Amino acid sequence: MVARGKGIDGSMSVPAFYGKELRWKREEAGLSLDAFLKGSYYGKTYLSDIEHGERRIPLDLAQHADRMLGTDGFFERNCEDARKARKGAHAEYFADVLAVEGEALEIEEWDPSLIPGPLQLPLYIRTLVLAAHPMTSEEEVAHMIEDRRERAWLYEEQQTPESWLVLHEDSLTNPILPPGDMAEQLAHVAEVARKHRRVIPQILLRNSGAHPFMMGATRFLAFADAPPIMYTEGMYSGQLIDDPALVGQYSKAYGRLRAAALPPEASLRLIEQAAEDYRNGKQPGRLE
Repeated sequence: MVARGKGIDGSMSVPAFYGKELRWKREEAGLSLDAFLKGSYYGKTYLSDIEHGERRIPLDLAQHADRMLGTDGFFERNCEDARKARKGAHAEYFADVLAVEGEALEIEEWDPSLIPGPLQLPLYIRTLVLAAHPMTSEEEVAHMIEDRRERAWLYEEQQTPESWLVLHEDSLTNPILPPGDMAEQLAHVAEVARKHRRVIPQILLRNSGAHPFMMGATRFLAFADAPPIMYTEGMYSGQLIDDPALVGQYSKAYGRLRAAALPPEASLRLIEQAAEDYRNGKQPGRLE
């Protein structure tokens, strides 16, 4: 593997600034990537991305850096600046997930009422933005739509993470758009799933009874060289969870959620049927 050049521009972003400082301190201490990472959960590729400003430094690794490098809490104190650094029009609390989702090998997602962001078309995005932020200017709405559509590659390109999506029946039968637009949105979900086969949707019926994750959208991201993480989101906030034991517990619950949902092919047919009903001016009935 060819090493990347040392000419890292620390002025490009907050993560780049602290990444460059981390690399300088590590090399000054005479530590290789392997030697520096001894006793941590992280891999060399992950650390290299941090040093090049491509990932934000997580708190536990910042604390590890201070111990290894004798930097008297410098990285722990300042990793909050890197965490707060935003990209585009996405919410600040989503920045950590945005920074690492492109490195994921697998994404598992649950949403109790909506279609996941990377699969949302512009009219769907606009409706959600204005529902949550009714005073947003048209310019900012357009910016938010553009930023969210830029993430479409996660599900719509070939070399992307494998993704399991569990969606509640409400995302099909409770329309937030006029029938024709709702038909287009659901048809898009089905087309992406059938064409690329990297996205596997499952529908959880409303008569499924009690089940895990009854409140709040949730995402799991698994990586080749770092522990898995989990992200939960509400209307105006989000939380990244990286404690291995807790992520593992939640992951088992997600397995039970998938088991309660319909099989993938049956789910896809329901999505396509709902799109057809909207196209014909009909309200899809309950799917049970």
